[in-house]
Amino acid sequence: MRELEQLAGISLSMSPDAAFPTDGGGRSGLSWWLTDCHGLWYNLALIVPSALFVAYLAYQARKSFSKLTYGRSYIMIAYYALLWVVSVLNLLWCLLQAWQCTPTKEFSWNMLSLFSKSGMLFLEISLMAFLLQGNHASGLEALTHTFVVSGVIVAADILLKAIYIFGFGVPLFVDTSESSNRVKWGLWIVHKLLLTAVYGSVMFMYHSKWRERLPARPAFYNYICAMLLLNGISLFACVLVGNGAGFGFWLYNLTTVCYHSLYLPLLYVTFLADFFQEEDLRLENVYYSEMKDAGFFDADWD
Repeated sequence: MRELEQLAGISLSMSPDAAFPTDGGGRSGLSWWLTDCHGLWYNLALIVPSALFVAYLAYQARKSFSKLTYGRSYIMIAYYALLWVVSVLNLLWCLLQAWQCTPTKEFSWNMLSLFSKSGMLFLEISLMAFLLQGNHASGLEALTHTFVVSGVIVAADILLKAIYIFGFGVPLFVDTSESSNRVKWGLWIVHKLLLTAVYGSVMFMYHSKWRERLPARPAFYNYICAMLLLNGISLFACVLVGNGAGFGFWLYNLTTVCYHSLYLPLLYVTFLADFFQEEDLRLENVYYSEMKDAGFFDADWD
């Protein structure tokens, strides 16, 4: 009888249905994937905006590609391509939050988090480097300089994080408990402090005699204000969590949701949307000029 029970247990553990955890209520794998770990609302707050943004990019892809081809701007083409790659990685990161609670997926989760967060950091730093080049930043030379500076910084950041994650076993990307890990939160405090200092410096430039060196566009100023506020709150949350305050963990999760669900749309609106809109206006002016030359509006003068 014991042998039969053992065989039944082995067959159950090898069955496909056992691949997903279930509780006493008989929840399916989909229910566990959405509700466990951080909870349903946390997952939905990440997944829904990220999925909608990728869907919007897909909907506008053909139109955007034709405009980029017509405009032949190396900077816009590069940023649009990077935005696509990072948006897909970020959507995967949002969809696979349950990996944090799955011990067998720890390595996969760390790798996905490392690449997705590094991609978003690359966009942040490259945009900042572009802004700091001033009003005359354009062309292939500006793009090369921007990507070299950003690539060096992000590569150093990836190397440092990889050493701590895979070398010292510090759970940088696992946020499933409120337990205080001083090494982890110390690293995030330094990370957020550096970003806050950079955004604060640019904000200072906007209100100083060096303002003329920055692009005179309100959208860039609003972008800097939003990122300074977000990183300042995130820095405060990391300090609280590092000192064992439970409220800090909730606040840190809130900034994480805001960053992963809203940053890429903010970057698109700030940096790319105006370019596409300007192309629309330019095409309309071209069409109007061609129709005027063809005599379509001569009847209006009679």
